[in-house]
Amino acid sequence: MIRTRFAPSPTGFLHIGGARTALFSWAYAQRHNGQFILRIEDTDLERSTQQSVDSILEAMTWLGLGVDEGPFYQTLRMDRYKQVIDELLNKQLAYHCYCSKEELDQMREEQKAQGLKPKYDQRCLHNPVAKPGVAPVVRFKTPRGGSVVWQDLVKGRIEVSNAELDDLIIARSDGTPTYNFCVVVDDWDMQITHIIRGDDHVNNTPRQINILQALNADVPIYAHVPMILRDDGQKMSKRTDAVSVMQYKNMGILPQALLNYLARLCWGHGDDEIFSLEQFIQWFDMDNVSTSPARFDIKKLFWVNAQHIKQTANQDLERLVLEAWQNQDTDYSKTVLNKVAELTHIKLVDILEIVKPRADNINALAFECGYFYHKIEVNAEDATKYLTEDGLRILDQFAHSIAAVNNWELAEIKQLIKDFCKLYNLKMPELGMPLRLKLCGVKETPSFDAVIYTLGKSEVLQRLNCK
Repeated sequence: MIRTRFAPSPTGFLHIGGARTALFSWAYAQRHNGQFILRIEDTDLERSTQQSVDSILEAMTWLGLGVDEGPFYQTLRMDRYKQVIDELLNKQLAYHCYCSKEELDQMREEQKAQGLKPKYDQRCLHNPVAKPGVAPVVRFKTPRGGSVVWQDLVKGRIEVSNAELDDLIIARSDGTPTYNFCVVVDDWDMQITHIIRGDDHVNNTPRQINILQALNADVPIYAHVPMILRDDGQKMSKRTDAVSVMQYKNMGILPQALLNYLARLCWGHGDDEIFSLEQFIQWFDMDNVSTSPARFDIKKLFWVNAQHIKQTANQDLERLVLEAWQNQDTDYSKTVLNKVAELTHIKLVDILEIVKPRADNINALAFECGYFYHKIEVNAEDATKYLTEDGLRILDQFAHSIAAVNNWELAEIKQLIKDFCKLYNLKMPELGMPLRLKLCGVKETPSFDAVIYTLGKSEVLQRLNCK
């Protein structure tokens, strides 16, 4: 059975690149009826925090990437790591190193002076000298000859000479195991068959394979996917770019839209741009993953989001809009929420039907829905330009026409507007602009006949100051 894993380090939020790795790993397992495991690699005790763990788990839940096993925590597996380190020491596949930082620095400088690649010279393997009061590290004994070769599912055949590799430290002087060692033991114990991760891990792979082979463990199949860069080709920055998954939720992005967009970064299925998770699972394979870095285009993400908003059921959007108003926690949003409860004849699902084609994020959708319940205050410039004496006179006449409507149907309202403009020799914008401002407080709304119909007769007359 195929078993993939996602193994974030809880030293911060879930990065957008990590989310794509999780998506690919999850989808690969789903496609092949396998299992997806979540592992929290929290051995960096100085930088790992519970807040980061919670943030990662929250993001995974919001994205809907369910796990079959886990989360597992490396800090709870320390005894297992030490057990395996002892086995390697007993088999002389690892050894204690007593070298001080000063000795190591001097060794590297001498190697550089000789034109050699700096790496540990195995002096403690050949002639270990225990030093009083010095706690040694444990180094893995890297094979001296041959090469590490693997067939990467993305990059193809990769070969690294063992002569290029150092004797990796697998346990620090305080006894805590290091990242590359913990990963190996975890992947071995958890029977991971396929490791999909960023190509910044390529250099770790030959070291990890050597340790796996020393343990007589099966070597997983590796797939190293390219990085995600900014639109200008530069590395994404935590200071200047939205790189946290939950930032995109706060920006009003739907999880299915974010996953859709991330899926298209370095992977594609023909010309398909918009698709569901179910379709992605059916189509996804590593054969179609590009070897070139992807560029993150925030405008394209919002376009993808707009398409998913259009495809989302109004009942589901209703819940998200109510949640957006609650999260905004402003006087306006509080007033809107109160009006939702008061104006029960104005159905939010009906509003959504006419406004959702206009929005590319949930926050914009909440704004578009809000003025149906509570008119936005018209700014002075628009009031001066459009709510003139003549404009208000037209609206007063229009209000009397609305008051005379007995059959409150959209078609009836459309015809009324057409007849009114013809009677008073008005172009549609001459009526529409002041009408929108008077009814909603904004210049841009859906078709104003649909706005009038959705608001209802009594609310329209009230906003037009006609009792």
